[in-house]
Amino acid sequence: MSFRERNKRNGGPLTRDDASSSYAIIRHNVRTYESGGVVQVTRGKNIAETTAKEYETSQSSEDRHAGWRYFIEKTGIKPGTSPAEATHKRQAELEQREQKALEDLDSAPKTH
Repeated sequence: MSFRERNKRNGGPLTRDDASSSYAIIRHNVRTYESGGVVQVTRGKNIAETTAKEYETSQSSEDRHAGWRYFIEKTGIKPGTSPAEATHKRQAELEQREQKALEDLDSAPKTH
């Protein structure tokens, strides 16, 4: 089966960007909204999705029952970056986006 056929069967063809972009696999708690940070950074969406599923299937039932899950997020962080460094970089990016959003809100025209 070709790469294109495999991807069509798995929900549609990947773009070149999906296959070459970096993705962070992030652990989070759906009950407490606590972040467990980045656990790994990979190249390619399919690899990231597969790896996130592997993390979930290998976790203990207690861990899963406590609410811990994994999701992927496209990132500019390089694959292979240590989890601690990737978590730090991701947090800095989130804070920058939040600051920009607040500034945009402050500069938006008032509608009263």
